[in-house]
Amino acid sequence: MAPLTPVYLFSHGSTMMLGEESESADYWKKAGDEALANGIKGVIMMGAHWDAPGDEIHVATNPNPGKSPVAYVHPSKYVDYKLNPDLATAERCIGLLRDAGFAASGDATFDWIHDTYLILIRMFPGGCPPTTLISSNQLYDPHFHVRVGAALRPLRRENYLLIGSGGAVHNLYRNRWMPMLRYSDNFAQERPPEPWALEFRQAVEDVIRNNSGPRLRRAMTRLMKHPLYRDAHATDDHFMAAMFVAGAVGDEEDEGVTGELAAETWELTNMCNSQFVWGRWPKTPALTAA
Repeated sequence: MAPLTPVYLFSHGSTMMLGEESESADYWKKAGDEALANGIKGVIMMGAHWDAPGDEIHVATNPNPGKSPVAYVHPSKYVDYKLNPDLATAERCIGLLRDAGFAASGDATFDWIHDTYLILIRMFPGGCPPTTLISSNQLYDPHFHVRVGAALRPLRRENYLLIGSGGAVHNLYRNRWMPMLRYSDNFAQERPPEPWALEFRQAVEDVIRNNSGPRLRRAMTRLMKHPLYRDAHATDDHFMAAMFVAGAVGDEEDEGVTGELAAETWELTNMCNSQFVWGRWPKTPALTAA
């Protein structure tokens, strides 16, 4: 049986993460290098800024997508990066989702948003691999999004890299914006993160490190009942990527495979960008200089 590729849960944070160097950005590059060294066919990603109405799930099928602007980041950082939509894999994803009972369809007008292309630019600065974007659903049902990840999990056996791009602690209303507005420094930590942010961030890591297989799926969905969840997430959009990943790594076959915290970056005082990975590449060939 073919091995399963790793799965990543990335917290992409604010748009400023594209313009600044950070521990998380360094890890994204390392993860991308390993993926290329292992010959991935492409990337399948759910972000945080695109949701489908009703009971629908959408898959990006725009052959020439544009990029939504990135606040506080000079356009030279991203405008010339050529996106590479994988239309054939998009149709496969639609088929797998429909087979699983979803009202799935393609969206040929969708332009990509920073929650996805920010990650791709950092992971693959030499060129975007074939990529398929999956929407979330605007009802933000955690179990719905777990099932989306489970439906696409088989593509891991075909050497596709699955990524969820969201946020561990992401409440824009409770961030401290003054250092950014006054000094253009989103990483300034004039004071420690507040207790509610630290506590929920720790709850996320505890769930990921201490659960695997179906237990991980159940524990991840329960985080939305955590007493500090609404403090950490004023809206649910940035947490659905975690549900998607739980579906992709929470099968009975995944028992014993727990997530690893690979990097972390705090910004705007109370926003925690935690980067998690499940699984390892079967081998990582030595990279040679170009």
